[in-house]
Amino acid sequence: MTKVFRPWEVDQVWLLPPSVQELVPEGHAAHLVRELVRGELDLSEILGAYVEERGYPPYHPVMMTALLLYAYTQGVYSSRRIARGCEERVDFMAVTALAQPDFRTISDFRRRHLKALGGLFVQVLALCRRAGLVRLGHVALDGTKIRANASRHKAMSYGRMKSVEQRLAAEVAGWLQQAEAADVAEDRQHGGDLRGDELPAWVADKQQRLEKIRRAKAELEREARERDSGPPPPPKGPGGRPRKRPRGVPDEATQRNFTDPDSRIMMSRDGFQQCYNAQAAVEAGSQVIVAHGLTCSATDRHQLVPLVQAIRAGTGQTPQEVSADCDYLSEANLEYLDAHGIRGYIATGKQQHGRPAPTGHHRAPKGARTQAMKLRLQRGSWRSRYRFRKQTAEPVFGQIKAARGMRQFLLRGQEKVSAEWALLCTAHNLLKLLPQAG
Repeated sequence: MTKVFRPWEVDQVWLLPPSVQELVPEGHAAHLVRELVRGELDLSEILGAYVEERGYPPYHPVMMTALLLYAYTQGVYSSRRIARGCEERVDFMAVTALAQPDFRTISDFRRRHLKALGGLFVQVLALCRRAGLVRLGHVALDGTKIRANASRHKAMSYGRMKSVEQRLAAEVAGWLQQAEAADVAEDRQHGGDLRGDELPAWVADKQQRLEKIRRAKAELEREARERDSGPPPPPKGPGGRPRKRPRGVPDEATQRNFTDPDSRIMMSRDGFQQCYNAQAAVEAGSQVIVAHGLTCSATDRHQLVPLVQAIRAGTGQTPQEVSADCDYLSEANLEYLDAHGIRGYIATGKQQHGRPAPTGHHRAPKGARTQAMKLRLQRGSWRSRYRFRKQTAEPVFGQIKAARGMRQFLLRGQEKVSAEWALLCTAHNLLKLLPQAG
């Protein structure tokens, strides 16, 4: 007796196409994201951009928004990979109803509506509040370095800009003289058909590089003048040493990247890289991101107040407790928390191995509030509320960077990258609404 197998009819065609609801199982994330976008989110800002009646009908903006949000929840960020998913993955087909926009359409839609897409964070956060995921009893603040869409080898220091500018200027001037002499000789030989001011390609490349260096140098000088526009500092710096840098002049080591000038060299787990500092405030009970931010500064010290203000703007409430590592410690930050009735748990130093409380080596000023915070953490020992910080904020960055593969931003410029980070935080909160995510 031969074994009977289930039929495998590759050449069989369907009389009727399958329903979108049947492409993936009931309760799948594709259904959830699609229906949330269709029924719960206000997309009037995106829809309002389409006022031209003429032209070929575009893909529905609601479908495109659902596609982008779902792709981000699945760790798919490249427009080419998203377009490939629409052709190969049934979960993407369940979102698009079998529509297959190409990568250029996806890229253009994201670029055109980037600000509005980033603004969906507040609406998704409101859905999380309605679902009971946001209580704001304890909120942990943290930052992570994410690589910019730029190479650190495309950066140049101010000191090197000055030397390279002089060398390139002399080199280009010599080549311009050679080009002019060659034009004169060719005019004598072939006639005057050319205008006489065309530059050879090998001259234009150097000329473009020189102009780019000059623009970056001028921008660094402008920033230095703005930074030093206040009252003049004392003639001598810390320790009685004379100040080396004149007012309004950038430091010789100050760098600027030619690919993404807003990004900065920062220390990451992979060494020094061209990065942005992405910030998040995370609710302790559900790991929902309740506020986000992005800065081109490597330090976190000036990000505590904007994050707390963003929490109040997005939720209408003030958190009862806030925890953060020692990078957020300053007398001004502690004073702000006290003034708004927020109980803070901010480390006063890098935690030493084996220590029960984060009160080890520190570089913060020994002000009265800092000493009081150090005493609070020492009294709490391992039972201190500070312990919520690591188990709240750091896993969120692990989910975004390791589980969903966001190791490098796609866009360039702080404004665009900020909107991209907002979109990533929105996708993270959408996943928290999944039944299986709790």
